[in-house]
Amino acid sequence: MSIQEKATAPRKIDHLTVEERTTHGKDARGDVPRSALGDWSPAASRRDPIDVLEEQAESRVPELVPIRYGRMLVSPFTFYRGAAALMAADVAESPATGLRTQLCGDAHLSNFGGFAAPDRRLIFGLNDFDETLPGPFEWDVKRLVASFAVAGRELGFSAKVREPITTTVARSYRESMRTFAGMRNMDLWYARADVETELAKFTAQATAKERKRAERNLEKARSKDSLKAFGKLTQVVDGERRIVNDPPLIVPIRDLAGDMPGPELHESLRLLIRSYRRTLSRDRRLLLERFRYVDAARKVVGVGSVGTRAWIVLMLGRDGDDPLFLQAKEAQPSVLEPYLGKSQFTNAGQRVVEGQRLMQAASDIMLGWIRTVGLDGVERDFYIRQLWDAKGSAIIEAMSPSVLTWYAKVCGWTLAKAHARSGDAVAIAAYLGGSSAFDRALSSFSEAYADQNERDYSALQEAVGSGRVTAETGL
Repeated sequence: MSIQEKATAPRKIDHLTVEERTTHGKDARGDVPRSALGDWSPAASRRDPIDVLEEQAESRVPELVPIRYGRMLVSPFTFYRGAAALMAADVAESPATGLRTQLCGDAHLSNFGGFAAPDRRLIFGLNDFDETLPGPFEWDVKRLVASFAVAGRELGFSAKVREPITTTVARSYRESMRTFAGMRNMDLWYARADVETELAKFTAQATAKERKRAERNLEKARSKDSLKAFGKLTQVVDGERRIVNDPPLIVPIRDLAGDMPGPELHESLRLLIRSYRRTLSRDRRLLLERFRYVDAARKVVGVGSVGTRAWIVLMLGRDGDDPLFLQAKEAQPSVLEPYLGKSQFTNAGQRVVEGQRLMQAASDIMLGWIRTVGLDGVERDFYIRQLWDAKGSAIIEAMSPSVLTWYAKVCGWTLAKAHARSGDAVAIAAYLGGSSAFDRALSSFSEAYADQNERDYSALQEAVGSGRVTAETGL
């Protein structure tokens, strides 16, 4: 076989027995005992957290960076949401099990939520994959469990109350992974958490007030679709629908394009849509072709993502009451890549899409990617999805200890399922074992890292106070 033939030949897959996979997982304990996962102290060479955040800011829209800092300043929890790069550097300093899976890369509890599956049922899962990359499974679990410790402090829960909550996250992950390890491959692939089923479990133990709030949130999620976005984000201008101007959070592309003539601008966007269309399966391409491009705008989204370029695109179908809102979100290299190596995908948008498809039980039918040259002449990667597709997130600030404990179980199950789809569930389950050693270790880590998060949050407060960085609050 020639060198070229070897390079293009299908990759050989080794199929190990369950016993061999179990041995592999147990052997990993010799290199990294489960108790070692609970150790945390900052490395002597740990970088200044503001330097790390400022380094990220260099590739972002300058006028939006102060909004990012303003959102991170709201609380230690919102800071944590925007500090995935800091934690990636920190966990990279710890011994790794070597048991790899597809990582979310930013698996904090607010990046879980409900969304509509293609069959239109609401399901629960991870819903942010900007940092996804293959890596050691425990990196995601550490970020998730620590987020519950940070949120528990935010809610005013004592250490005595927080400890069983963080332990529950890790235990749910461990026990769920054992369940997935015993499942047939196809059954595991199709496993998913239906929101209505999970809500029924929740309401069985919730107070009347908690049930009412949960039902309101569910109805809000169901109604959050392109029609709602159409009514909220557009207006009629000269007889044609246009996206509203609400700077700096929403700025129509026509106001950012400078001297570029309108027809030329919009034709360039139509060409981009055709390019994106090629990344969809044929049936979904045909569906997209039934919609025509109308308008686009830059929109500020999230916390950690603020400053990266995010566009919303309005399209119309059979008539003026048949909208499709797409979101094109800039995809930069994952914050994990400096420690785990570059993605196998040269397009960062494809990295996000492939990771999402691998980890979610069902993904947005409009999920695709493009590479394009922006208005500033710089080439960038984007992934595209529907703007609102019945997406809903838990309202953390309203949770009691019992509700947060229930949510901990659901998130632990969900992360384990996502990891089991892409990694070796048998080996990971064997490493985790049947005792509570892993649970205790991760709970211990979460509190130590919540302390670090508070120190980093204070560093941002000081940087803003001294004028080192600028923050714009209230946006």
